[in-house]
Amino acid sequence: MADAVRIARISDVPLDLAAHIAAVSGPTAGGIATFVGTVRDHDPGARGEVTLLEYSSHPDAQRILSEIAASCAASTDAECAIAVTHRIGKLGVGDLAVVVAVSSAHRAPAFDVCRALIERIKTDLPIWKRQHENDGTASWVGLDT
Repeated sequence: MADAVRIARISDVPLDLAAHIAAVSGPTAGGIATFVGTVRDHDPGARGEVTLLEYSSHPDAQRILSEIAASCAASTDAECAIAVTHRIGKLGVGDLAVVVAVSSAHRAPAFDVCRALIERIKTDLPIWKRQHENDGTASWVGLDT
């Protein structure tokens, strides 16, 4: 499964779901599960409307993302392929923040690995989010976790 991770990137340009699906597609891919995280206009911790998210990353984030993806691929007995990218920089409402695509011969492993990967990204990837609100305030999100 050494070649399971087809894409593992930190990017400052808009993300392309179709490119991720293409990266994990092939004759053995009977199922492809995807997850797309988008910037929304609200957050439970926000006092007002969210207008912008600003993501920044540790210099080792891309290496760590690759390791997380490889670990998730190794967590199943099924052969799978993974493509994952997390965006950094300033993102407006509706912009794609993270894209995950996982393929396998059957749907269950693709769903399981996709879910495990996005959960690990949320807890283990050194990316930080600064949330901007319509009243001009900005605050860092999740630094207490």
